[in-house]
Amino acid sequence: MQAYDTLSETMEALRQEGYVEDFNLREDCLECREGQFKVFADEFKIDEFFRFEGPTDPADEAVLYAISSENHQIKGLLVSGYGMYTEGVTNDLLAKLQFDK
Repeated sequence: MQAYDTLSETMEALRQEGYVEDFNLREDCLECREGQFKVFADEFKIDEFFRFEGPTDPADEAVLYAISSENHQIKGLLVSGYGMYTEGVTNDLLAKLQFDK
C-alpha cells in the first residue's frame, strides 16, 4: 500500500479497498454497527497498521488498524491513540492490537 501523509487520506484509501466498518474497542471485542456486531480476538486479524504523529501536539498521535474477519466476511478500521486506554481490555484483545514493526 502507498504511504499517505494524513490519517484521513489513509482511511479513505482503505475504504476504497473495502475496509468500510468503523470498529470501536470494547472490553473483550471490537464492535461496529452501533454495537449490533461484535468481533472477538480470535475472529479477526490485523492486515495493516499505520502510525501518525502530530508535529507538536501528542494528542494528535494515532494508530490506524486495517482489520478483517474471514469468519464474518467483514473488513473495517480502528483508530486508536498511542496511549490507548487499556484498563479493562482483555489480555487476548490487547495482545492482538500490539505490534512490533
